[in-house]
Amino acid sequence: MLRTFDIVLIAVMTVTATVTYSIKHRAELKLDEVKRLEAEIKLEKDTIDLLKADWALLTQPNRLEKLITVYAGELKLVPTDSRQIAQEMELPMLKADVPATEAAETDGAKGAKDKATDKIATGSVKP
Repeated sequence: MLRTFDIVLIAVMTVTATVTYSIKHRAELKLDEVKRLEAEIKLEKDTIDLLKADWALLTQPNRLEKLITVYAGELKLVPTDSRQIAQEMELPMLKADVPATEAAETDGAKGAKDKATDKIATGSVKP
């Protein structure tokens, strides 16, 4: 009886050790993946910082003024006149903002006009 109990305990210890080892191995793999992702994130952040610095360099007013003078003949750039800037109220209404009844009336009138034009073009309407 004692030998059977010993064999069962040894089997349980072996299974427990195997499960513990597999959990440890998976945790190490996940840790490696986390470290790899952190390295990628750091690389992307460094790239973003580099691109921001490059953008700041490219958009310096002194540099842009020099480019304007060099390419003035080709680009024909002129300063924006203050009268050229439209106010928000001067802009036409977006089609999405037009009430549904007005949109339907407008489309209906346009459709009737198109039908009349088609009849005249095909000769089906007599003058």
